[in-house]
Amino acid sequence: MPTEFGVGMHTEPSGAAGTDRRVPLVVVSGIHEEQVARAAEAVRARDAARTVVVQHDLREISQGVVRRHVRHGDHEQLAVLELVHGCVSCTLREDFLPLLRRLCAAPDVERIVVRLDPALEPEAICWALQHVVVDGGTLDTDVAVEAVIAVVDRPSWLSDASGEDELAERGLAGSPDDERTVAQVVVGQVEFADAVVLAGEAEDRWQEVRTEAVISRLTPTAPRGHLDGLDPADLLARVPAEARRGRIDWPHGPLLRGQPSLESEAGVCVVLFEERRPFHPQRLHEVLDVLLDGVVRTRGRAWVASQPGAALWLESAGGGLNVGHAGPWLAALDTAQWDEVSAERQVRASLNWDDYYGDRMQELVVIAHEADPREITRALRSALLTDAEIAEGEAVWAGYEDPFGEWHTDPCPDMGAGTGSEPATGSADAARDGGKQ
Repeated sequence: MPTEFGVGMHTEPSGAAGTDRRVPLVVVSGIHEEQVARAAEAVRARDAARTVVVQHDLREISQGVVRRHVRHGDHEQLAVLELVHGCVSCTLREDFLPLLRRLCAAPDVERIVVRLDPALEPEAICWALQHVVVDGGTLDTDVAVEAVIAVVDRPSWLSDASGEDELAERGLAGSPDDERTVAQVVVGQVEFADAVVLAGEAEDRWQEVRTEAVISRLTPTAPRGHLDGLDPADLLARVPAEARRGRIDWPHGPLLRGQPSLESEAGVCVVLFEERRPFHPQRLHEVLDVLLDGVVRTRGRAWVASQPGAALWLESAGGGLNVGHAGPWLAALDTAQWDEVSAERQVRASLNWDDYYGDRMQELVVIAHEADPREITRALRSALLTDAEIAEGEAVWAGYEDPFGEWHTDPCPDMGAGTGSEPATGSADAARDGGKQ
């Protein structure tokens, strides 16, 4: 029987030359619980005696109840946790992260597999590993993300990724006020993945090709395997050295991670929209549907004329789009304040600096599967300021009616839909960190 969870010290695996003593951690995500369980078990089976699988079942979290399942060798432990506040953040802070720390200290634990609840996105888990302090330190001193794996259900994934259903409609919400869509979750799972496991069979070859074309543009370098007959060792060995492995993308980082193909494939294409001129806020608001209809994903930075100092972060998945502040443009900062900005962002801004606009520009990446890329570009360009409006200057721009003055979620409340409970991931990160990334 393995050592009781939380006892002992982790020792450096034999053959390691002495630098990174952290325990490798594999995160497995997906919207279909049974498929995620099979993939996690396949990873565990590589070395079942020294691998622990951890899962927190959140189906009753709104009642303050979370079921924690831990499997290690022949030993399984099921615990029912009763939380004062039934929310995901409390589960992470009060149980998940302390549990990982205890497991890392066990001498017979050499790998941890985290099997995510369908309501969880791997980016949020990896952020917690790096930023949430437990017993005086963050968990990235104890664990190293070996890979993030997304399990994709081929019969339904593309429909989910381009739809408008909310998690609550499928009984998957992480809290009573969780208004995230299924599209937001399944797109986020794949986009953040280092490897993809395909499950089931698409209805026909056309659907299969289109689904894989979208996946290739969300995570271009991720190797793929099939759930039936999955060889985790081979899959993980094919993860490239430059894979993110849990690293977080900040709002001012590169948007085309992995350099996805810009060529159209089976009607799936990537639209890269780059312009220096600011958007007219009201006209941009009027054309936002072009980033929703027939579009799987939009990510990027924008600036509107009425907010010349603030970068906006736009992020869509399927039929919903969020807009939030991504902190100040460097052009709006004093020189002394540049010291608070990462060197990477400074270099990137310097390479694209314009004498008039500074680092301010429109940079949007749109992955479309049914929309006409020319119409997307045309609509966005129609929202830019005209020559006459540019000539009027910032004093006039400041008086424009601005729908983006606060957190913004589409569809708008006056269209009969509720607003989201949280801003987009990138926007939340920017707000939390003061836009200093």
